[in-house]
Amino acid sequence: MEKSRPRQRILPPDARIIHPSQQPQRYSRALEYPTPSTASVPSATATTESLPAAVVKELVSTILPALIIAVFIHFFLAQATRVEGYSMEPTLYGHQRLIIEKVSYRLHGPKRGDIVVVRIPQFDRLLIKRVIGLPGETLEIRDGLVYINGQPLEEPYVNGRPRGSYPATTIPEGHVFVMGDNRNNSNDSRAFGPVPIENIVGHAWMRYWPLDEFGFMP
Repeated sequence: MEKSRPRQRILPPDARIIHPSQQPQRYSRALEYPTPSTASVPSATATTESLPAAVVKELVSTILPALIIAVFIHFFLAQATRVEGYSMEPTLYGHQRLIIEKVSYRLHGPKRGDIVVVRIPQFDRLLIKRVIGLPGETLEIRDGLVYINGQPLEEPYVNGRPRGSYPATTIPEGHVFVMGDNRNNSNDSRAFGPVPIENIVGHAWMRYWPLDEFGFMP
């Protein structure tokens, strides 16, 4: 009797075994990210090239305004100056440093007794003197004593007993007569005449050096 062959089981289509190489991909491929060697990294060269421009910009934005302010202060408000010589002793001594303010004489004229810095065309440097005579006054010096409109002028700041004379002179409008406190050793209006007020650089406001003599001028 012939043996019957075992029946081959037929799997349904959706249960068939598929070789792994033939299976559909259920997942997307992993994204490929650039490695550090290929990533776009800002180069140091680019940063270095922009540094000078950044420095210039910083300097312009900080130093330029400060420079403009300093120039404005120097020409219109105040400036520092150094005393040279001994013509203003005992009030001022050589190498003392002062702040000269330039505002007050824009509001009013100089006053008698003011210590001022003046510009004299025939000299190559500024001079510091005291205002003695005002516009329109008649000034005369007899035996070292100053007379204003015929009246003797009290000058407690004068060093020692002045000598010499100066003829009676009417000070022109817009001018002042200046002299040093050390009358016997001062080159002043007795030599170069009255000074135009416009030639006054400023009024001595404060002494700041040496520190032990720091203070406002009388």
